[in-house]
Amino acid sequence: MSEWFSAHLQVVYAVITIIVMMGVLQGVCAYLILLERKICAFMQDRIGPNRVGPKGLLQPIADGLKFLFKEDIVPAYVDKVLYFAAPAIAVGTATLAFAVVPFGPTRVVERVPPTRPQSPAITAAPLERQAYDTAMRQYQDAKGEYDRQVHNYETRYQFVIAPRIDIGIVFIFAVTSLAVYGIILAGWASNSKYSFIGALRSSAQLVSYEIPMGMSVLGVILLTGSLNLERIIDQQIHDGWNIWFQPAGFLLFLIAAFAECNRLPFDLPEAEQELVGGYHTEYSAMKFALFFLGEYTHMVTTSFLLAILFFGGWHFWWISGLDSPWWVKVLVIWVKMFAFIVLYMLIRWTLPRFRFDQLMGLAWKVLIPLAFVNLVAVMVVMQIIENTGANLAWRWVLLPIGIGMFVAMAIPALYWQSRGREIRIGADRERNLTMAGH
Repeated sequence: MSEWFSAHLQVVYAVITIIVMMGVLQGVCAYLILLERKICAFMQDRIGPNRVGPKGLLQPIADGLKFLFKEDIVPAYVDKVLYFAAPAIAVGTATLAFAVVPFGPTRVVERVPPTRPQSPAITAAPLERQAYDTAMRQYQDAKGEYDRQVHNYETRYQFVIAPRIDIGIVFIFAVTSLAVYGIILAGWASNSKYSFIGALRSSAQLVSYEIPMGMSVLGVILLTGSLNLERIIDQQIHDGWNIWFQPAGFLLFLIAAFAECNRLPFDLPEAEQELVGGYHTEYSAMKFALFFLGEYTHMVTTSFLLAILFFGGWHFWWISGLDSPWWVKVLVIWVKMFAFIVLYMLIRWTLPRFRFDQLMGLAWKVLIPLAFVNLVAVMVVMQIIENTGANLAWRWVLLPIGIGMFVAMAIPALYWQSRGREIRIGADRERNLTMAGH
């Protein structure tokens, strides 16, 4: 039994982690709803939920029981297969994306094993054989170090469900892009024009904002040279957080994440004022809850990604370093994740909703051009470092470039906003004078 356990240690770790994290994610999402209601009440000078349990702490349990026992109504004339599949797709894609996200400290293994030198020919000169023997000794030393790293990696617990995935970011984008199918199927299968319009809005929104989100990460990938989230954290520990070299990439990713999660000011697929409720209008009970479970799970995933890609993951100066206990590292990365979730919630109750044309214009006219400029800047700087052998300190040039891009875009935007306000005021004044004359 012990031999089988040691041989399948990674599988056992993965199964246990999946079971634990599924429970933790659902519990966290339930209490995030309570946190959002408390933040909303604070910002609107209200008390908020305070009846169920001390300080309202049992309110999420009461809400969950309500969803479980609420009457499950299925409208007539719906496509039942797609109608029931839509909420499962919405929550399934959001949960699956969490598989490659490190939620604690992980070790790093060399990217590829060393290459064995080619044996010399039988007629090779003594100098060639001597060079081969030297290369062979170096290979054996490198191979031993690589095997030692792999052994340490596989025998120690890694705080990620699927470790050593070298295409981690691509996997997340591929899986989360499938979430639009859950929303579009919900609108189509509901046989309601309001739900269908909300689903069409969502498909246009998600497809548009996936482009700047993906492009905002390309700068981090160029700086790190890897798609592996574990390696991205390790690189920032040694070379500095990516927020200092990619401020533009961070802001682009943050804005796109709001749209990907359907959060205000980008919750156009719901838009209660004009669409009654959007794509989930015809859903009730647990099916309705699954859509919001997927939304909050997506918030957790993107918040972890923001902490990992731009803020060093579990690293924090003087608090969490390479020699710190594992629980300190876990605490640091979870605190960073919760900080971004609170930011989501604060912005929800601060900014008004965009119009749909403003939403699409922001993606195609502002974010995508900025992402192109940021990508070209990173490519130029990294090419200078590689070709000239310059110091990595050259990467600090990207900080003023990123800040300058947003200043350059903000000045004309503010000008045209004020100009448009003057035009509207002038038009209103002229209309009032005309009406007074009549």
